[in-house]
Amino acid sequence: MRTGAFVLAAWLATSCALAPRPLATQPNVIVFLVDDLGWQDLSEPFHVVRSAWNDRYRTPNVERLCRQGMKFSAAHAHPVCSPTRVSLMTGMAAARHKVTHWTLLANTPTDPERHALHRPEWHCNGLTNDASTPRATCADTLPSRMAARGYHTILVGKAHFGAAATPGADPLQLGFAENIAGHAAGAPSSYLAKQGFLRTDGDAIWQVPGLAQYHGSERFLSDVLTDEALAAAERARVGGKPFFLYLSHYAVHTPLDADERFVQRYRDQGLPEAEARYAALVEGMDHSLGRVLDWLDAAQLADDTIVLFTSDNGGLSASSRAGVRHTHNTPLRSGKGSIYEGGVRIPLAVRWPRRVAADTVSTQPVQVEDIMPTLCELVGAEATVADGVSIAGTLLAGAPVPHALFFHHPHYWGSTGPGIEPCSAVIDGDLKLIWFYSSQRAELYDLAHDLGETRDLAGTQPEAAARLRTLLRLQLARCAAQVPTSADGQPLAGP
Repeated sequence: MRTGAFVLAAWLATSCALAPRPLATQPNVIVFLVDDLGWQDLSEPFHVVRSAWNDRYRTPNVERLCRQGMKFSAAHAHPVCSPTRVSLMTGMAAARHKVTHWTLLANTPTDPERHALHRPEWHCNGLTNDASTPRATCADTLPSRMAARGYHTILVGKAHFGAAATPGADPLQLGFAENIAGHAAGAPSSYLAKQGFLRTDGDAIWQVPGLAQYHGSERFLSDVLTDEALAAAERARVGGKPFFLYLSHYAVHTPLDADERFVQRYRDQGLPEAEARYAALVEGMDHSLGRVLDWLDAAQLADDTIVLFTSDNGGLSASSRAGVRHTHNTPLRSGKGSIYEGGVRIPLAVRWPRRVAADTVSTQPVQVEDIMPTLCELVGAEATVADGVSIAGTLLAGAPVPHALFFHHPHYWGSTGPGIEPCSAVIDGDLKLIWFYSSQRAELYDLAHDLGETRDLAGTQPEAAARLRTLLRLQLARCAAQVPTSADGQPLAGP
C-alpha cells in the first residue's frame, strides 16, 4: 500500500510538472521602449528581406523575442519623441493631444520658425494630470488605468512627457507608482557613470536624475537602468502584485558615448567611430533586453508576462540631419524628424507565450497610439480611447484589424532635409498621402511597391489622392488640429 501511494504521489508530481500552468488573468506587462532606434538597426529584419544593415548589428535577444512572439513589419510612431510618448500613454493621435514636437522648458516651444511661417500654438508643456496647466494635454494614462486594475506601475529611464517645472515632468503625477531616472529631458547628458551622467560642459537639465549611487563608477547607463528595472520588478513580484514595467531606455539617442563592453567589435569591422559607437549602443540595449528575458525565465514569470518591444521614431540618419551619419534607414527615405517612412516606421514585437503565436509576422499597418487600447484590453483595464485601435485580435488570433494611420507634425525640426517641414499624413492600406503646409502640395506613394517613397503618384492617381486628402482633412477636423500660420497670422490651408 505504501508502495502504491508512493507511485501515485510520484505520478501526480510528474503530471503537475508536465501540465501547463493556468494562464494569468492579470499578466505582467513590460514595455521595452528604445529611443531613436531605426527600423533597420537590428540583426532581426523587420523588412520582408534581410539587408546589409541587419548584418552589421548584433541583437540576438531581439531575434529571440521575435522567434517567441509576433513582429510587425509596418509599425509606425511619430517623427520625434514626445508626440510618440504622449500617444503611447494616452491612445490619442498627435493632432488631438497637440504635443506635436519635443518638449523641454515650461512655456517654451522647441520648434524653429522659418520661411515667414509662424508655429502653431501647440502644447509645448506636454502631458499633465492638472487641467489648469497651460499649453498641456490633461488625459487619463496607460499606467493610471493599469493601477486601477491593481497593477504596480514602474517607470525606469526616459520619461519626456512634460516640460520642466510642470506636473508632467514627474511620472509620479501620471500614474506611475515608482519613477527611476525619468524627468523632463529627452536625452542623457552622458551615459557614463564616472562622469555622473553629466558632460563637463553639459547643462545640468540633461543630467539623468536619481542615480547618484552610481556616480564615479565604471558603469554604463543602459546597464544601470536594467539593474534598477529588475530590482523594481522583483520587489513587485515579492509583494504579490502584477506589475507594469515601462523600461524606457535613453539609448540609442545621442551622445555617442562608447560602451566599452561592445564597441571594439565594431571598430574591428572598420566602421567609422560614430557608427561603431552607435552599434555598441544598440548591442547594449539588446543586452538589457536579454537580461530582462532571462530574469522572467528565472522567476518563472515568462508565461505570465506580455513583453512589448519598440522604438519612438525612426533612426537619426544623414538624410535627416546634415553632417550626422551614424545610422542608415535605407530602403526607407529620410529619418528622424521626417514624416517619410524613415522617420516614422519602427520595429515592434510582442511576446506572450501560449497566447501570442510564436515566430509570426503581421504585415498590417499599426501605430503607437494602438498600444494603449491593446494592452488595456489584454489585461482587462478600461480600453476606450479617442484614436488608437486595439490590435488584441491580431495578437491573439492573427486576425487583421485594418485601420488608417494618421500623422501630424506641423513643425520645422531642428534640421533640414526631405520631409522635414510642417506636414500631415495618412496611411490607408498600401497608400500614403503627405500634405506639406509650406508648399501647399500633396505627395502620394504606394508603399507596397515603393517603400522608399521615390515615385510620387499624386499627379497620375488623382482620384486616390483626392480620397486620401478627404480622409486626412476629416481626421484633422475631428481632432481640431493646429497648423502653422502665415506672416499675416492666417492658418495655412490643409489638405
